[in-house]
Parts: sequence; C-alpha cells; structure tokens
Amino acid sequence: MFHYGAFLMLICSSIQISSAFTDGLLPNGDFKDGPKPNELNGTHVLGKYALPQWEISGFVEYIKSGQKQGDIHLVIPEGANAVRLGNDATIKQCLNLSRGSYYAITFSAARTCAQSEQLNISVYPESSLVPIQTIYSSVGWDSYAWGFQAKHSKGDLVIHNTGVEEDPACGPLIDSVAIDFLYPPPLTKYNIIKNGDFEEGPYLFTDMPGGVLIPPLIEDVHSPLPAWMVESLKAVKYIDSDHYSVPQGKRAVELVAGRESALAQIVRTIPGKTYGLTFSVGDAADGCTGYMMVDVYAARGTLKVAYESNGTGGFKKATLRFVATGNRTRVTFLSSNYHMKFDGSLCGPVIDDVLLLSVRNPGRKLR
Repeated sequence: MFHYGAFLMLICSSIQISSAFTDGLLPNGDFKDGPKPNELNGTHVLGKYALPQWEISGFVEYIKSGQKQGDIHLVIPEGANAVRLGNDATIKQCLNLSRGSYYAITFSAARTCAQSEQLNISVYPESSLVPIQTIYSSVGWDSYAWGFQAKHSKGDLVIHNTGVEEDPACGPLIDSVAIDFLYPPPLTKYNIIKNGDFEEGPYLFTDMPGGVLIPPLIEDVHSPLPAWMVESLKAVKYIDSDHYSVPQGKRAVELVAGRESALAQIVRTIPGKTYGLTFSVGDAADGCTGYMMVDVYAARGTLKVAYESNGTGGFKKATLRFVATGNRTRVTFLSSNYHMKFDGSLCGPVIDDVLLLSVRNPGRKLR
C-alpha cells in the first residue's frame, strides 16, 4: 500500500536527477522522451525510473497521440505524448530551488473516465488539491497553475492522483509541466493594490492559446497570481496579449465562470477614509459575446459595470468610491452573468489595470 504522507517526507532522494531552475518547461516536462520498449507493458510503465527525468509510483501509463481507450480517442493535452496517472499514482521530479522564494507550477491536464478527478500537487511541505472535473475549454483539457514557497533548496515536485476507481487505469492525463519564479509585488505609494496590472503570475506556454486557470479557493499567501485570491468554487483564467486582447500591458484575468468565479485581494486601509478604486473591464477577443456585467465590492461600496461585448476586443474604465470600515478591506470582482462561446468553452469579462488610492478631497472627481 502506498503511503502518501511518508512519500511527502522524502526530499529529493539521491538517485533522482535534480534539475537546475530555469523558467519554463521542466526537463522532459512534455514527456517527449518515453520509456524504453522493455520498460513498457502495453502503455503501463514498469520501472520506477523508466520515465526519463521523472520518478513514478503506482499505475502510470505512457500515452501517445491517437491512442484509444475502447472506442474513444484519448485527448493528449499538448504535443504527442502524455502520462496517465491511475489509482493513487504519482510522478515526481527533484527541483533546485531558492529557499524562501515563491514559484508557480503550470501543467496541462485532461480528464478521462472518472468524473470527479482531482490532483494533489506538492513540494514538501506544501500541497493543494486541484480539481479538474470542470472542463473550461472545448478541446477536452486545460492548463492549471499552483503556487508555493520553497522551504528547502531542493524539493520534489509531486503530482499525485488521489482517486480510486474500479478501473485502475482511470485517471487524468498530464502534460507540459513548467515552473516560473514569482517576484512578490511590493506595496507602493502609487497603488494600494498589489499586482494590479496582473503582470506577475504563472508561466504561460507560448504555443498554447488557452491561457492558464488559477484554481478555486486559492489563498493569497502562496497564490500563483501573487497578492490575489480566487474566492470561489470555480477558477479564473490568466491570459496574455500574445493570444488575447488585454486592456493594458501583457497580462490580465478573465472571469470565466459567472458568479462562481470571484477574484479578490485584501488591502490595508484606514477606517473612515475615502478610497477610489479604478479598473478596466473588457473582452478578450476570444469570441465571447453578449451583455457582460461585473460586480465589484469593497467595504460597503458596490458597483455593477456593464459591458457589451462583440467578442473582438475592447474595454472600458470604471471607478468605485467607498469609505473604509476597518484596517483591512476586501476588494472583490465577479461576473454577474454566465457566458459560453459557440464551441462550448466557458468565457467572461476581462479585468485589468486595477488601481486603488485614497481620496484626499472626497468632493473631487477621480480621473
């Protein structure tokens, strides 16, 4: 019986190859290099170290593009190869890290035969369950991000399928595993909101146009989107200007799941003081059309911002003025409406360029 708790305690066993840290794909992160023919029984990987650069445990399969399960073609997230994690199976790779620094892991995953699949992602001693049962895109797979703070100079990245199904081969397909160094955004006198332009965040694959999902119920301490929390049951999508229309800079956030997709940040405020929150609302030019509405909350202040999208890009500015009621104020954005593109993928309004400042003269107009 595999004991996951004991497995977590191992920090980079000496036989593992430890990869030097660079932003981007991990060594063999796309699983292009597969096991030798004598280390495979059909698709089943036989050796603990048979998968180059990775160590495996449990029922792990090496899947190639075009492969079938019964009459169904398995969806390879990206490229030509992936691994499938069966019951209680794991893959892990040792990383060289900078102790105390923050990182984000980006990976692609596709659900197969199980309905409630979730993955435990960890770098000891931190771990989180990432649900992948909701498919946000129309291609059958999504990319996800997970953040952590390195407690040691070396650490095993462990991806573990927690599911136990009747068919031990049931489990998610994993592909394109990457890492990115995160720079914690400082608090400045020019903006009380940290990372308000969303320029700091997880690694985005240049050849993948689907963006990266920031999973639900992510707290701000080790968020892959520094300073921000996802306070909802569904994810938000992190997008870039290489593949989408972004109001300002290179990156932004798309609220893809209506009222189940909420983005928040807790900021320091002075009780009784008036603040002005300005931000941009737009569409990603991804074919998401219709009447969009963004709800914004801060202290007792609320604002509904309407935006009519024709799916080709564009944005508008909005401002919420509020009086702080405490030393900490939660600023929250969510989409009032649910939107879906013609291909069935989830979509919604884009949020960017969030700026919060105190208002010295409450009677004066904000820019």
